[in-house]
Amino acid sequence: MKRLVLMMLALCVAFGSVYAVPKNKIKIAMIVESTVDDKGWCQSMHDAIMAVQKKYGSSLVEYSYSEKMKPVDAGSAARQYVAKGYDIIIGHGAQYKNLMLEMAEEFPKTTFAFGTSGEIGPKNVFTYMPESEETGYINGVIAGLVTKTNIIGLVGPVDGGDAARYNRGFVLGVRSVNPKAQVQVAYTGSFGDYVKAAELAHTQIKAGADVLTGSAQQALGALRAVAEYKDKAIWWVGQDTAQLGIPEGYKVIAAASYAYEAVVENLIDKRQAGVLGGECIPLNFANGGFVYQFNDKVGPVLTADIRKSAEKAKADISSGKLSIDWQSVK
Repeated sequence: MKRLVLMMLALCVAFGSVYAVPKNKIKIAMIVESTVDDKGWCQSMHDAIMAVQKKYGSSLVEYSYSEKMKPVDAGSAARQYVAKGYDIIIGHGAQYKNLMLEMAEEFPKTTFAFGTSGEIGPKNVFTYMPESEETGYINGVIAGLVTKTNIIGLVGPVDGGDAARYNRGFVLGVRSVNPKAQVQVAYTGSFGDYVKAAELAHTQIKAGADVLTGSAQQALGALRAVAEYKDKAIWWVGQDTAQLGIPEGYKVIAAASYAYEAVVENLIDKRQAGVLGGECIPLNFANGGFVYQFNDKVGPVLTADIRKSAEKAKADISSGKLSIDWQSVK
């Protein structure tokens, strides 16, 4: 199984950062399980598509989206987009894999995309895979240096896709600077269960965790739980920079984001060049697929030494000096 995963990931295609203006109008649709303002997973792709639309103008890039779509309900929305002549339909989440593959077979002239996945799909299906062990590692370095209790909480959605990579990278980052620290890992079993995420975060905090993290849109529930401890040194390291600008952001030491603009640009470029799919688009620091920001407003908890350690980890990852074996964490 491990060899299969490595083979699939090795097939991911690295792309440059120079993109041509679309020759013809392109119509893009996105289907998400949460909302486009969820301060997390869904918003990151929405913002990227909006940025590309702004760059080229709505006369060249038309965009529509459907929110709160469970996989079992998303088929009708996808069919409507096909009927309206949309060129690219993105099911933003691994939960849409089966739907995208089924639709691709039925509509071979439409480009479909889903992620996260390292698989190589049919000729009209693109996948995209954030190598999120990189951002997880940096957040883990910060958490390992910040914690006073040596208990760190991680609230994940499911143990799969980029969440699995993030979680394991986070654990390795913690271990690299603080081998005595324990990372408590819990899963909500859902990408959008804010209530469950908050409950798990409260449980971890009561067990002594003083730094927490989490990924996917459900992580906002965990962050809100952390923010309830206003007078206590309970902190958060995030997987979406949008969290820095919300009321709960005063608890966020630093956060990473996926820069999906590269994915969107490549989908357009490939489509207009006659390539409808059959490739995987990776995101990493080296190709500009990630953004990382520190929160200068959190005060003395983010010391100069901690920031320097995180920046060194980022530089080493970007240059290839540091390779993160996320699969070594069971």
